[in-house]
Amino acid sequence: MKKTFGTMVVTAAVVLLTATFGFAEYTATGATNFPYFQLGCLIVGGLILVSLKKRFEKLYTAEVVGAFALYTILMALFTNPVIEVVKNIVS
Repeated sequence: MKKTFGTMVVTAAVVLLTATFGFAEYTATGATNFPYFQLGCLIVGGLILVSLKKRFEKLYTAEVVGAFALYTILMALFTNPVIEVVKNIVS
């Protein structure tokens, strides 16, 4: 039961973080420039982490959620709106 609950918590965190990423990118870029590749990478990465959490009992739930949160931030940094903001700040 504990293993299933931990997997459900990780799944909920992955869905919420991916939805937050999608909403933020949609409001920043609109439908024409939406980063579908980054969204796909987030979905695949989330599926991998959920399957690892389900397979290995020694993984803590907070570790997996934290790793996916950092992965989401990393994917968000490499989208066009963020790169444009960094270019404007640097120059």
